[in-house]
Amino acid sequence: MMTGASAPWFAGWGTLALVNAGLAQGKNRSGLLWFLLSLVLGPIATLALVLMPKVRAKLF
Repeated sequence: MMTGASAPWFAGWGTLALVNAGLAQGKNRSGLLWFLLSLVLGPIATLALVLMPKVRAKLF
């Protein structure tokens, strides 16, 4: 059961996952995959996304 003190953490963690999904799509990566990873890893996923280079578009 969720207490009043844990509700902001839950909302913040979910918001971070949405931000990470957008960041991943901006780097040509799977937004859904990174959303799910962010639900588990949280800020560690954000750090990984920031440090990863952008995926180049396919030439053909």
